[in-house]
Amino acid sequence: MDLPAAEAVAHLSREISVPEPIARILLFRGIDDYDKAKAYFRPSLDDLHDPFLMGGMEVAATRIIDGIRQGEKFFVFGDYDVDGTNGASMLYLFLRDAGATVEFYTPDRIKEGYGISRQGIDRAKESGVNIFLSIDCGITAIEQVEYAKGLGMDVIICDHHEPGEILPDALAVLDPIIPGDRYPFKSLCGCGVGFKLIQAVARRLGKESMVFSYLDFVTLASTADIVPLINENRILTRLGLEAINSNPRPGIRALIDVAGLRPGQITTGQIVFVLAPRINAVGRLGDAMRAVKLMTCTDPDEATELARVLEEENKNRRKIDEDTFAEAQLLAESLFDLEADAALVLHEEHWHPGVVGIVASRMVEKYYKPSIMMATVDGVAKGSARSISGFDVYQALKRCEEKIIQFGGHKYAAGLTVELDKLDEFRAAFNHAVREMMTEELRTPEIKIEVEISLADVTPRFMRILREFAPFGPGNMRPVFLARHLEVVGSPRIVGKNHLRFKVRQNGTVIDAIGFGLGDLLSRVPTGRRDLECVFTVEENDWNPAPTVRPGDPVPQLKIKDLR
Repeated sequence: MDLPAAEAVAHLSREISVPEPIARILLFRGIDDYDKAKAYFRPSLDDLHDPFLMGGMEVAATRIIDGIRQGEKFFVFGDYDVDGTNGASMLYLFLRDAGATVEFYTPDRIKEGYGISRQGIDRAKESGVNIFLSIDCGITAIEQVEYAKGLGMDVIICDHHEPGEILPDALAVLDPIIPGDRYPFKSLCGCGVGFKLIQAVARRLGKESMVFSYLDFVTLASTADIVPLINENRILTRLGLEAINSNPRPGIRALIDVAGLRPGQITTGQIVFVLAPRINAVGRLGDAMRAVKLMTCTDPDEATELARVLEEENKNRRKIDEDTFAEAQLLAESLFDLEADAALVLHEEHWHPGVVGIVASRMVEKYYKPSIMMATVDGVAKGSARSISGFDVYQALKRCEEKIIQFGGHKYAAGLTVELDKLDEFRAAFNHAVREMMTEELRTPEIKIEVEISLADVTPRFMRILREFAPFGPGNMRPVFLARHLEVVGSPRIVGKNHLRFKVRQNGTVIDAIGFGLGDLLSRVPTGRRDLECVFTVEENDWNPAPTVRPGDPVPQLKIKDLR
């Protein structure tokens, strides 16, 4: 574990007036002076990049402004996931608020598949649309763009997925990862790219401040799409979270309520594990337009009814998930040598196409291998690929693209279509590609420890500063600590499904600890043990504060990641 020099820690600790363990974490993350610390702890809209640095932005913004002024009709086509539905909601409301005539559309996952669809283009043509905007899709829609242009529409694409060798011949293609694009930040989600577009339009209209009321959409999308929460994403997500917690729009408030969360205390973790699955569920099992209707709804009663639909669909989705996951495990263990095979490619005709991506993620979690789950749709195998930390599954698919009808996505997640009679060939080719690309370092799950601390370091002030590290996510995960020579006090026990709960003491300081899913380690923590080492994050225990804690002080709880 490379630790920053003691002098650097002491200097930063003095310069920004934080405890040395906090300074050590900051240095571990490349924050080594006052200005970087200020930018990190106080993200500001002033630090956003100029939207006009993105290729195609000038053309796109000018065309949208002309369209608004001339009374032309806009059509917003969004993908069916959280990123696409929130992006569509944001563009729809912005254009409407700017005085445009606009309608939105999301494709049917099963009937139309991923990306811009001919059905969507036909719908736009029937509505007399002049300007067709896609969000979170479109970067590989070469034929679809030609079709839309042939029907007299100008197409503007907002996407963040990997481009192919040829770009669609749209009026403007906005995607910061197009090779040679000058935009300095490459990790925006699709909704984030759309936000840069409305920022550019609003700036030209002299109303730039109006766009910051849409940051809640960017926050939901960025968090759910697992983009790195650094740079612009950190600014947008932090400020959007403040909006969600202080004054949520009716649709988001209704979703928070039906999910049983506490308004005012929403975190990125709750978005990922509670809100996002509900938004995704309606697109997985049916019509994603229902998510956009909820997000754009202004009537609280209507919002509650729509949120209940999302809640019900999510319950249905979870049942299908569980059944599919159980089948996938049996299939993996019968088809593959789980020691030797580098990747899993699983197909069952009857699996629901709407849940294979979620189950692929669960297979990665269980077996720690890049995993592909596929179902039969319209006579071909369609599905989703998910990856382990650090491994580029998109590039692995690219290596065997001659076995694939089509694919698209990014480093950690992709969608693909394969001929049924080519599945065995594809499975072998993908396994070969992964084996060639996989290093021993990537194959081994690791926990990166940022700093060793004593329990006495975990003071109320330490906790309050730690709170300012949020929002947490890829690129800005919760700090991971190590503590040694801990004594187990009380009686450790299993709670919930398989969670390990116990208390630890060190030099008189006692703190609660919980290890989610670590019930199998109960034998390692007998009462009275004094030589325990724990790796953990420190979180606030809102549910069971100790009676000795002063009102208002955060109550720490160690969330155990590993122990010995």
